[in-house]
Amino acid sequence: MRRVLSVAAMLSLREEARSQNLTVGFVPTMGALHAGHGALIAEAAKRHDVVVVSVFVNPTQFGPNEDFERYPRNLELDEATIASYGGTVMFAPSVAEMYPDGPAATIDVGVIGTVLEGRHRPGHFNGVATVVKRLFDIVQADAAYFGAKDFQQTLVVKAMVAQQELPTQVVVLPTIREHDGLAMSSRNVYLSADARQHATVLYRALCEARNAIEAGERSPTVIEQKMADVLSTVRDAEVDYAVVRDSATLSDIDRLTSGNSVVCLIAAKLGTTRLIDNDVMQIP
Repeated sequence: MRRVLSVAAMLSLREEARSQNLTVGFVPTMGALHAGHGALIAEAAKRHDVVVVSVFVNPTQFGPNEDFERYPRNLELDEATIASYGGTVMFAPSVAEMYPDGPAATIDVGVIGTVLEGRHRPGHFNGVATVVKRLFDIVQADAAYFGAKDFQQTLVVKAMVAQQELPTQVVVLPTIREHDGLAMSSRNVYLSADARQHATVLYRALCEARNAIEAGERSPTVIEQKMADVLSTVRDAEVDYAVVRDSATLSDIDRLTSGNSVVCLIAAKLGTTRLIDNDVMQIP
């Protein structure tokens, strides 16, 4: 297990791996690692000789009133977690290393970054695309691994890779959940005891949507109302959206049809913590 703090050292390590014909898998993270990250690291370790995990809290993807300063950070614990799941390199650069000319979002991936999360967090996905492009250029991995919990982010990253014509393959793995269905997230540590108990309402709403679709419901409006009804059972939940969209484009759908792939997406605030979740379904 190697800890790498500078871009120059990471580039040198990548050249070393290339000279030995070693394959490189990459898991980009903002730290505060949990078992969801662990699943990505473990899968990368199965497929690659070298597994690089970046730990970088990226300022360009946080809005002015978001939680950049209080985002959980524990480098020693993250390093131990990476090693325990089979990671071989922790790349933990400073902001100055990543953005020597100062942090700024410079990549715009278009419409896919402006809807849903993009509408509620303006500029967020430009920041995501910018930092992922920078990381991909530095690590030069054969494949990079992302979790489906951040579904829209995975579409943004794929769009950026296509736009920039990058060689790194993007691999998306299923969401890892707690025993009660809550999607694992670094921000779950912010939840109070009451909010943690209520947070499963997102998963329950998604299950209601899936049950309705499997029972033959084909109206997105009806399905969205069913999710809203479940979410309304938690009085303190502030819902930003609970929608059914096309899983490739996130565009609105008039009616679900056989063979189509759709995604149900929810964003809601529980106490002071904003959570997102989703479920992708193939219409039978």
